[in-house]
Amino acid sequence: MSTVTIVLLVILVVLVGLLIGLYFFGKKTQKKQEEQQAQIEASKQTVSMLVIDKKRLPLKQSGLPQMVIDQTPKLLRRSKLPIVKAKVGPKISILIADEKVFDLIPVKKEIKAEVSGLYIVGVKGIHGTLEAPVKKKKGFFARFKKDKAPEVQSQPKQSGKSAKNTKTAAANTNTTDKKNKKKK
Repeated sequence: MSTVTIVLLVILVVLVGLLIGLYFFGKKTQKKQEEQQAQIEASKQTVSMLVIDKKRLPLKQSGLPQMVIDQTPKLLRRSKLPIVKAKVGPKISILIADEKVFDLIPVKKEIKAEVSGLYIVGVKGIHGTLEAPVKKKKGFFARFKKDKAPEVQSQPKQSGKSAKNTKTAAANTNTTDKKNKKKK
């Protein structure tokens, strides 16, 4: 065999080994995540709170207890977390929100939140429903994509005499357009 085929076979074996390793690592982390989710679901409580502020902050600047910061993995300490500062009863607490829930939390309003320790899992509005967040702007590449469906301009419906007047005006413009085309 030539050296090129040997090198390609070695690279192929290494890649297959990496894929197998990633598969088992993924299964292991998925099991851990399912166990953690079960613990969160078992210990969650519904609490009414007044949201004072919400921000995405690095863990060190969040104001969480030092014990919580020490327990987090070192790689996650630099990442920004969704932090919510809320008044729960007479006490002001700093909580970590779930990524799915963070955008739904209104600022300076009272909400009912499902809390598991320092973690906000779900949110419900006390006085009615919560407002859906405004959609973000399109990304850089999405701006260049053209819409496949043509935009249809709809005119509001008019009733009574004004509707008849617009119909006759449209008919008159159509006939004058036809006359102008014939002249050319």
